[in-house]
Amino acid sequence: MRCSRRYTWRTLLAIILALSSISARAVPSFARQTQLDCFACHVSWPELTPTGRQFKLNGYTLGPRLTFPVAGMVQLSYSETRTTGPDFAQSFPKDRNAVLQAASVFFSGKLSDHMGIFSQFTYDGVEHRTSIDNVDLRYANHVDIGKHDLLYGFTLHNNPQVQDVYNTVSAWGFPFASSPTANAPAASPLVSNLGQQVAGMGADILWRNTLYAELTAYHTSNRLFSPLRLGVPRDTAAALDGYNPYWRLALQHDWDGGKHSAMVGTYGLVADVFPDNKVLTGPTDHFRDIGVDAQYQYITDRHRLTGQVNFVRESVTWNAGAQTSNSRDKLYEFRAKATYYFEKKYGINLSRFDIHGSADSGLYNTGDSITGSASGSPDSSGCIVEFNYLPRRDIRLMLQFTHYDKFNGAKRNYDGFGRAATANDTIYLLGWFMF
Repeated sequence: MRCSRRYTWRTLLAIILALSSISARAVPSFARQTQLDCFACHVSWPELTPTGRQFKLNGYTLGPRLTFPVAGMVQLSYSETRTTGPDFAQSFPKDRNAVLQAASVFFSGKLSDHMGIFSQFTYDGVEHRTSIDNVDLRYANHVDIGKHDLLYGFTLHNNPQVQDVYNTVSAWGFPFASSPTANAPAASPLVSNLGQQVAGMGADILWRNTLYAELTAYHTSNRLFSPLRLGVPRDTAAALDGYNPYWRLALQHDWDGGKHSAMVGTYGLVADVFPDNKVLTGPTDHFRDIGVDAQYQYITDRHRLTGQVNFVRESVTWNAGAQTSNSRDKLYEFRAKATYYFEKKYGINLSRFDIHGSADSGLYNTGDSITGSASGSPDSSGCIVEFNYLPRRDIRLMLQFTHYDKFNGAKRNYDGFGRAATANDTIYLLGWFMF
């Protein structure tokens, strides 16, 4: 649906209040399958608890197999950027409009005693296109080694880290939802930008509920793997050379009956990417992303407190014909988030982010106003404050503030046309409905 500028935040608020009063006819398919309350597996969806992590690692197989394992999601949103103008309106025409952000159908649940699936098909209400979203097909089983349990599994998925069980990494990290109509920093690591473009085939283990390890190979999602990018045009998807390795290690510990849990981990992706995704021969750009992360959770019925940190270092070697200023570039991304929920109903998230790296005019200085970087620097930093209200288990009303103290390389005049970083500060209102 198209939204004209006459629709304001008041329109969105009226829709949200109307939907909030509707009685739910069903809960998401995983909850129906397990007969568990949503908050048994989630601190507040989508952030997982120890129970939720076990459910995922065991292949989504807890409980009986449903005849109709289908669920749905609708997101309605409104965003307002601090400073607009003609150039901004041309690049971001949906700013200050109420929009149908997304509508999804999930086919998710137990397929057999040892196999289950999470899959999502989404209509993008801003881009007006429908495509496959996240997919994670899993097999899991157990074997006793001595007196200790080894949980092992295999996965086929289409987004690096969508198979991960921690909420530190890009696929499931904060922000869990963000404005689709706002300006965003130009740079981010490759590991965060391959969703719905690749096929990942991996194996994982969990030893004594303590040591988690995973090894996955990523390939371009073409030919046999084409369904994993259904609806995503081939000329917009990344093209990888062969099979590219991803690894993950984590140490986790739960105590006091699962009231407390903690994790510290590391991961990495090495990938060779063709610069022209229509020409799958010749030299490639070589990416190496290495990350470290940690999280802590305190979970009771009344109080829920969590914290996550994630740091990624990316090194890129460009092929000899690349249109970049440097033959090698580095990029660093840091994100930290703290969450508090009271009575599983009222929540606040506080987040800090920082992106910095090599200045490369050929890569970042596009010459465009609003989105460009006059200095060729990718440096951006800021913070996010988010308030959540869940009137029911399947409804989230969210107000999010994003502030930038640096954007695409500078605090002031970052694009060469006089725009300041704070001009991109955004207010974002979201109604998120699961059924």
